[in-house]
Amino acid sequence: MSGLVLKLAPKERVLINGAVIENGDRRGRLNIVTPGANILRLRDALHPEEATTPVRRVCYIAQLVLSGDVPPCEAKRQLLSGIEQLSCVLRDPDSRECLTRATDAVLEGQHYYALKALRALLPREDRLMAVPSA
Repeated sequence: MSGLVLKLAPKERVLINGAVIENGDRRGRLNIVTPGANILRLRDALHPEEATTPVRRVCYIAQLVLSGDVPPCEAKRQLLSGIEQLSCVLRDPDSRECLTRATDAVLEGQHYYALKALRALLPREDRLMAVPSA
């Protein structure tokens, strides 16, 4: 069986095609076999006021597709443009790999995987944006 496997913590919530689903009291596992299902772990969701950095803004656009707030066709150009801008700054091999995975996922309409690849850049961005103490 192929598809996406979600491993959920107790009481963890996930948004699947607009429906919020909450796991029970034990760890759980969901196999998502429907291609193109929109899935967003709510623990990973960014609030609009948190989209204050370049990577977070691109993540937020992908998230809007997964939540059903923006049609994929409208977000595609913004996502690809944002990824292109990030690739001009994040030039190390690990970042490039994440950005390539994100681009491929957007082109394939796999926004969950695009968000997953982009989220991998958040720790690097946090380090780059950190203000050194004086």
